Amino acid sequence: MAKQSRKELIIREAAIIFKQKGYSATSMRELAEKVGIEAASLYNHIRSKDEILEEICFSVAHEYLSFITEIEEANQSHSEKLAHLIETHVKLMIERPNEVSVANNDWKNLSEPKKKLYKEVRKGYENRIANILTKGMQTGEFKQINVSVALFTLLSSLRWIELWYKPNREISPEELQADLTTFLVNGLKK
Repeated sequence: MAKQSRKELIIREAAIIFKQKGYSATSMRELAEKVGIEAASLYNHIRSKDEILEEICFSVAHEYLSFITEIEEANQSHSEKLAHLIETHVKLMIERPNEVSVANNDWKNLSEPKKKLYKEVRKGYENRIANILTKGMQTGEFKQINVSVALFTLLSSLRWIELWYKPNREISPEELQADLTTFLVNGLKK
């Protein structure tokens, strides 16, 4: 197995364990066992547990930033942008549930200066969503409500997916996206 693909396997398996047990409760020995290599060999592929957490958090952040940029640049109404945002959130949470969960819950374990950078990235992302909401309110497309209330209700309404959704639920990813989009976008529309 190539070094890069072994590193990817380590990161993928670490995300599963971190989600199940939490970053702090996971040992490198446990991770090595899960991947099927000696603990000492793990360090041939990664520097530390901190590096794994950084890789997971910033990989997820990069995906969110990529799709928010695409959404901002799209020639769409604010309702359509918001719908696209919801759909991409759901898609990412379904496709990468372990990584998204770790990025949402364990980022606080990042070492400085990475923690500060991650908080800035996260805040910047929230501000970009707030900007879509604000512009929708300014154009009369959305109801006039407190932007922070709208923003954090929206994000909270999407975040529970990581705890609830399983492939064997009686709802497809597409139905989940459609239902959440209808519920959340229509709740904001004027």
